[in-house]
Amino acid sequence: MKKYIYIATITALLCVGCANDEDFLNREPTDILTEEQVFSDPEVTLSVIADLYDRYYDFAWIQDWSTMSRFNIAFWSEAGRYGSFQNSDYGYGDWGTWDYGYIRDINLFIERCEPATELSDADKQRFLAEARFLRASYYFELVKRMGGVPLVLEAEEYDFSGDPSYLQHPRETEAAIYDFVISEAEAVKELLPTDIDTKSRATKGAALAMEARAALYAGSIAKYGAGTPQVSLPGGEVGIPASKANGYYQTALTAAQEIINGEAGGYELYQKKPDLADNFASIFYDKIGNNEAIFVEDYKLQSGKVHGFTISNQPRFGAEEEEGGRTNPSLNFVQSFETLDGQYEPIPVEDASGNPVYYDNIGDIFEGRDARLAGTVILPGSSFKGRQVDIWAGYQMPDGSVISGDSRGQQKEVGDMGTVQVVGFDGPIDGLEFTAQTGFYIRKFQDPKAASGQRGVQSDLWQMRYRYAEVLLNAAEAAFELGQADVAAGYLNQIRSRAGITTSLSAGDVTFDRIVHERYIELAFEGHFLFDIKRWRIAHQVLDGVPIEASEVTGNIGDPLKRKTQPYGLWPYKIYDPGSANNGKYIYKIVKPARVTGADRFRLGNYYSKIGDDVINNNPKIIRNPNQ
Repeated sequence: MKKYIYIATITALLCVGCANDEDFLNREPTDILTEEQVFSDPEVTLSVIADLYDRYYDFAWIQDWSTMSRFNIAFWSEAGRYGSFQNSDYGYGDWGTWDYGYIRDINLFIERCEPATELSDADKQRFLAEARFLRASYYFELVKRMGGVPLVLEAEEYDFSGDPSYLQHPRETEAAIYDFVISEAEAVKELLPTDIDTKSRATKGAALAMEARAALYAGSIAKYGAGTPQVSLPGGEVGIPASKANGYYQTALTAAQEIINGEAGGYELYQKKPDLADNFASIFYDKIGNNEAIFVEDYKLQSGKVHGFTISNQPRFGAEEEEGGRTNPSLNFVQSFETLDGQYEPIPVEDASGNPVYYDNIGDIFEGRDARLAGTVILPGSSFKGRQVDIWAGYQMPDGSVISGDSRGQQKEVGDMGTVQVVGFDGPIDGLEFTAQTGFYIRKFQDPKAASGQRGVQSDLWQMRYRYAEVLLNAAEAAFELGQADVAAGYLNQIRSRAGITTSLSAGDVTFDRIVHERYIELAFEGHFLFDIKRWRIAHQVLDGVPIEASEVTGNIGDPLKRKTQPYGLWPYKIYDPGSANNGKYIYKIVKPARVTGADRFRLGNYYSKIGDDVINNNPKIIRNPNQ
């Protein structure tokens, strides 16, 4: 194994003598770059804007695994986080952000870069376009969470006069902030490179992808917000007039189609591997020739910029340092995947008479499903890093009793077999953290490279912010809302075909329900779900605070209003029944983790996050969000 030794040479500047104390005290600092130094060398300028990129706001952040799996798409198998499943209400301040310091730093960069004479025109144009892209991206993040906010496009200074009122700005309308994001994307798209190999810096493709997403959000708030008039403010700071909906949908479709038609480069769906589940999983870690990735947060081994998502979430048994297991996808989510012929069918746990279905192999129950299931979730019987997971809950005895254990891989006496293992080394064991308490582990974002689960190495798998499949979904939704169902079907079929679904959708098959379903399973764990159910104004129905019965988990598949207030699991059991044809086979049982005692309730006041009292106290022109 090669060893790389980096030697940092430190030059010590020793002051042997000074002419006088004044000269000594007035020396220029050596650890601060002047404005002239920053904007006279493109490499130094790049380092400054790199810091602005590094401060980009993501709702689901790969460096914080729990943010990827909220809203009962998964159970968190970590004792310190069980409380998240024992409370019901979300705080009004949840998901909020108000970082005008970041906006100020971007404004300063723009104002200082514009007059720079030492940079080439090409370099300056790109840097300015990137800064505007980043500023628009954060305003998009603000409006998604907070509604209309003050639109500050200059780096303002306090004059210490004792009157700060000139620094106090009212909130713009929600529509005005969306219009700003869209107009900035349009303005900078031709100033940015058309380069599909550039992933971690802004490109024309990234600008168009942002424009399409922002316009789609605005359009749906305008359309579906009409059904929740109480989630609005009379000045338009929250809420968008319904009359604007089609205009936004057309903008979204046009921007998405620029990407689809190749005007931003040759982006396409990732289709490099014959195994469709492996192919889907590979989208998120294959960095070589991956033309689905449009804009990412990149990481690099041995650079200091790595993350521990795999450490936290890999199957624990046999893992480096025996670490992992925290994100357990829920049965509610697993149940959502269609059969390969495009049918919504419950995972067959029982037959029509209520008797258990017996399986020869532990993974047979998941056969014939949309390949995105096995590409997103590590299922019983599947493997990761060349090792098969050991997920099974115990022995089912002839009298219906169960022999299991309370520690991983525990052994007990079972009938005439003597002392044998009675529960998987990966669980599930109710309440035992870092094991598959729902019966599943997450596969999406897991890094299959050796040592990616070691603290001393970690992972450089990238954070996907915009990818081509989302562009297709955005185009499909916008086209559907504009009455172009045939166009929408074509875009959806591309995504479904990649997942192995053999039945194509016709124009008549494309409904709002279908749009919601496709986004839920394709974009799972990528930070879209909350903003989708908010913009469609269905969050208070999907998360209504009412506990879920086990029978509800397998019903109403594909219904956008199906409730998701609690996560359930699915546990496999081995049959011990010597002499029976079912001996040695597997059955499955639907379970709810015992630590799940609350039921999530999304209140009308959660559609927009609370603006902090400190902000309002400092600026009386800011009005509060509704229903708080």
